[in-house]
Amino acid sequence: MQSGISASTELHTAFTTFLTTPTAFALLITITSERLTPLTTLSSPSPSPDFYTSLPLLTPHLTPTTPLYILLRRHPSPPSLVAVTYVPDTAPVRQKMLFASTRLTLVRELGKEKFRASYFATEKRDLEPEGWEKWERSEEGQGAAPLTQEEVLRGVKEEEEREGGRGTGERRLVGGGGVKLGVEGHVMGLLRKLKAGEGENLVMLRIDVATETIELAGTTSTDAAGLAGEISEQEPRYSFFRYSDGGQESPIIFIYTCPSGSKIKERMLYATSKLTFIKAVEDEAGLNVAKRIEASNPSEISAETIEQEFRPKQDQKQGFSRPKRPGKR
Repeated sequence: MQSGISASTELHTAFTTFLTTPTAFALLITITSERLTPLTTLSSPSPSPDFYTSLPLLTPHLTPTTPLYILLRRHPSPPSLVAVTYVPDTAPVRQKMLFASTRLTLVRELGKEKFRASYFATEKRDLEPEGWEKWERSEEGQGAAPLTQEEVLRGVKEEEEREGGRGTGERRLVGGGGVKLGVEGHVMGLLRKLKAGEGENLVMLRIDVATETIELAGTTSTDAAGLAGEISEQEPRYSFFRYSDGGQESPIIFIYTCPSGSKIKERMLYATSKLTFIKAVEDEAGLNVAKRIEASNPSEISAETIEQEFRPKQDQKQGFSRPKRPGKR
């Protein structure tokens, strides 16, 4: 299920103040009561502070068990901010997954146009001058991509290993028309759990068009009758559903939904990447997709339509046929 987490009024107010305060260096944000809320603003001693000498201001707020979002004023001209997701390896797994899957919501709600890049950190040293310089060199070498996949994958390394993952190197999928899509590292780990019958039985994925990355939209457990209420009606989705009808087997169904109001580029990316992505999932996660369902709107998917996929109605009996005329004797 989508987390439903959104930015609080207090965060919007704090963010506006942060943007209009020249000495404000960092805005620290957390999740409380399913809302993105501000913790504190860190200010530099001068209106034009040196970025690297200001980084130590973060150190007292970085613990080995508590995830944080950190908005940093990095560049002199807009977009001037870097959105940092700090998720330490020893943080509780639920918190790690929550912060990792909500970080793009934070950027979208505050305004993507204000951010030049996103950075995923798992250790204090990642936010020290040496670690930051290493990341920025990597960014320059990759053409300053807006999202650093290697850092994201490192952030979920522990989850993949714990769930039987087979490594955390960046995966690239070649879609139709030569489109290359990145895949968040923990996606394959969740799909392996789905195959094994562990955890929640619905994994929903979305494509971030700006970064051309397949990312987690949410997970939940539901029956076939509840699918329509879980899948987004506003955005396209790739969803993997472990279907159980009371039998011994629980086949996996791939569901592609694309609402009529979707943008043209969204439609193109989802449609041209669908088959390649399914094949990659089958190869990397070992998932056997038993059925594929496509719909414009999730409301078209019901328990009956799922059941019919596995128990198709018998062909209607043929109508009465006139007996053949007897042949001549």
